[in-house]
Amino acid sequence: MALMQKLPTLLIIAMLAINSGIYTQHPEPLDPSPPDTPVKLIFIHHSTGGNWLADPSENELGGELGKALMDNHYYVSATNYGWGINSIGDATDIPNWLDWFSGERSEQYLKDLYSENGQNIGDFGSWPRLADDPGGENEIILFKSCFPNSDLEGRPDDPPAQEGWLSVSNAKYVYNEILKYFATRPDKLFIVITAPPLTSSRHSKNARAFNLWLVNDWLRENSYAQANVAVFDFYNVLTGTDHHHRLVNGLVEHTYSSGHNTLAYPSEDDHPSREGNLKATEEFIPLLNAWYNRWKSSFPADNFLVTSVTQISTNPLTVETDAPVISQVTENTRTPTSDPNETGTESQKQPAFCQTALILPLTVL
Repeated sequence: MALMQKLPTLLIIAMLAINSGIYTQHPEPLDPSPPDTPVKLIFIHHSTGGNWLADPSENELGGELGKALMDNHYYVSATNYGWGINSIGDATDIPNWLDWFSGERSEQYLKDLYSENGQNIGDFGSWPRLADDPGGENEIILFKSCFPNSDLEGRPDDPPAQEGWLSVSNAKYVYNEILKYFATRPDKLFIVITAPPLTSSRHSKNARAFNLWLVNDWLRENSYAQANVAVFDFYNVLTGTDHHHRLVNGLVEHTYSSGHNTLAYPSEDDHPSREGNLKATEEFIPLLNAWYNRWKSSFPADNFLVTSVTQISTNPLTVETDAPVISQVTENTRTPTSDPNETGTESQKQPAFCQTALILPLTVL
């Protein structure tokens, strides 16, 4: 009887999924096996990334990402504050990625980035890595903006446009622009780590909408077919204990609950706690391995399959169900759009310690 009562809801969910084009031919499961031989990886980050990499014995917020990467045969280097020509390492806001990947001096920045073999730990605590440098350039590039970049102005559904600094429109514009460079380097694997969430809800719907766009629509809208770009939704993992971006039986699962868009793993400020960082490490490593194996084997990047149901809530139609809503799952799928009528009632909290750098653009935008 209980099943019969749920059938109409399940049918509605199935119809919405089919109408939105979520269900397609099943892809082969992704392979989460670590590389057989050491692979060089570099991580562009600031304090949150440093905490994530750090050993807990060195940093109370340490997420052991460095150790996990070492255990999976990655030789890890990093940039930090003050790194590189013109201290480009200071500049990791979303708009700064134009300077790194398509600006007037990007050729030199990237030459130095690909050859960098230092850990550049800074003040965030050490992390272990493989004893021997395998030689050659860094093959995998992780890059992440810090939590102030979740304070995006504008509206959740704003289209890409060169407007503002930290805004939904400008963030989409920046990622569309740097994708043009990634297309010229199929020999590198670029992995976007989404900016972590804030405890303030002022622009949290914008952050959610932008990160869903990155995960679901960015590559699709640009008809990007190469397998050398991926997105790990660090933001989503940190917004709820039941929010995930992980590999399950070879399929990518991305789940979240509508309305939960702020940091669920706080420390004394907006830096994620040790618990949140450890959760992110556990979910990221199998995905990294899978993306690396797909890239190396030229596995098609556009494989889509729903593997999880969480909760469907769309505008103007709302489907209320006690089952969780359909969220996306392998590399890219469609997810519900955010409510464009955001109202902020909470005063914005000033993020602590994670510095941002506003530098003069090196190219005319």
